[in-house]
Amino acid sequence: MLRIENIKKTFNPGTINEKIALNGVDLVLEDGEFVTVIGSNGAGKSTLLNAIAGTWLVDEGKIFIDDIDVTNLSEFKRAQYIGRVFQDPMMGTASDMWIEENLALAHRRGRKRGLAPGIMPDERATFKALLKEFDLGLEDRLSTKVGLLSGGQRQALTLIMATLQQPKLLLLDEHTAALDPKTAAKVLDVTEKIVNKSGLTTFMVTHNMRDAIAHGDRLLMLNEGKIILDISGEEKKKLSVESLLERFEKASGEEFTNDAAILG
Repeated sequence: MLRIENIKKTFNPGTINEKIALNGVDLVLEDGEFVTVIGSNGAGKSTLLNAIAGTWLVDEGKIFIDDIDVTNLSEFKRAQYIGRVFQDPMMGTASDMWIEENLALAHRRGRKRGLAPGIMPDERATFKALLKEFDLGLEDRLSTKVGLLSGGQRQALTLIMATLQQPKLLLLDEHTAALDPKTAAKVLDVTEKIVNKSGLTTFMVTHNMRDAIAHGDRLLMLNEGKIILDISGEEKKKLSVESLLERFEKASGEEFTNDAAILG
């Protein structure tokens, strides 16, 4: 579902601020894989996600989504293939609109608009059933403005909106980093439910090693713009933070320096 071939990205080339962010990354995600991505600050994980999303174009290499070459497509043109949830809970929803209005916009994404009433009764019933399934306490608050929701409720709603149209690829950009631990755990549970139910190919960047180990079926670790660890299956299930740190140090020849990632 995602194929990346030798992509490279350098910021501020030829200046004293030159930074090689991606240095020849190759990656294949099969249909339905849930991959978590971890790395120290500046390792390239967010740059890789933004390169996939088209936030900026790569200097070299190719990116394919479902065998479609998107390398030179702008961000808004790639959006037809991608669902994305950002770190900031304020992004991805319209705060002055009701819950059901936000869901309706996401539900009709890419469809032709007619002159029918804004939200049909069958749509409203679908929204209520969907919200109830994920135990957000929002199924009876469809006419509540999204700006009045908590960060966790809003982030969970954004997840539902990003996946209503079954994107080919779901990008999660440290989507629990701004939440308290209890709320973050709830949002990750909702994430697992949605991904597993729909079989979505998912790429989740996280700053938290424990979350990277506990979720998904494959773990990537980046360092200096390269993938240095790729762990999946039974091998991933046996991982601990300590063993992952040992493997990082062996592969990179240096110590992992991000305390927040280690401590969770």
